[in-house]
Amino acid sequence: MDTVISIENVSYHYPDAAENVLKNVSLAIPAGSFTAILGHNGSGKSTLAKLCNAILIPTEGRVTVNGLDTSLEDNLIPVRRTVGMVFQNPDNQIVASVVEDDVAFAPENLGVESAEIRRRVDDALRRVGMYEFRLHAPHLLSGGQKQRIAIAGVLAMQPKILVLDEPTAMLDPLGRKEVLSTVEELRAETGMTVLLITHHMDECIGADRVIVVSDGQLVMDGAPGEVFSRVEELRALGLDVPDTTETLYELRKAGLDLPLDALTIDACADVLAGLFTKSAE
Repeated sequence: MDTVISIENVSYHYPDAAENVLKNVSLAIPAGSFTAILGHNGSGKSTLAKLCNAILIPTEGRVTVNGLDTSLEDNLIPVRRTVGMVFQNPDNQIVASVVEDDVAFAPENLGVESAEIRRRVDDALRRVGMYEFRLHAPHLLSGGQKQRIAIAGVLAMQPKILVLDEPTAMLDPLGRKEVLSTVEELRAETGMTVLLITHHMDECIGADRVIVVSDGQLVMDGAPGEVFSRVEELRALGLDVPDTTETLYELRKAGLDLPLDALTIDACADVLAGLFTKSAE
């Protein structure tokens, strides 16, 4: 697969920080992939997200999006059209008093024709399951609904890449489920490249790839089953593992020969059912 985001030997230093928050990071994101970047607070993962659409520019190294260097001013608009970002707090992204007007805001600023804006707004709202709320006031919606409106606003710009920077951090369990289901459906329908920044282990289960960031460096990179099988290493970094992995890990410690890569509830249940079947034979 083609690389759509290339991060080459990148370090980043905030003006008031004692040291670099990212330290010589290199990373390639393939087109159409779903990559989850996992790390505790202060690990550098959100800084990494902001480098992907030129909200931040590397202190050292280079970031390119579809071959465009993000540090060049002429590339700023093309990069931000290509990479849409959704942040933690949907209230910070909602600017209008009516849902459909909010979703139309970005394409209007891009100078898109009125008829095309209408089509994009309706399509984006349908994709996130919020079309019936198009005439509602955003401030009356739930947190999960607001975040889906924020996603629709980004989709109306027709980006090729969606970067979500801890999009469920301020949501209750129902809101988290709504947003994650929306992202999974979008990717299945459109083949969009998705980069999810999170500290929730269970949000990474459906990803193609999990990258763990600690102290500004990439310390793990692999398929979810591979990464979450490294239970002790993750704990040493101050991170947990999904509940399914935790269950299987504790049973392994008790002497049972079980795999640790059964991440979904159904997969874990199948492993445990097989265990009981063997014991009954």
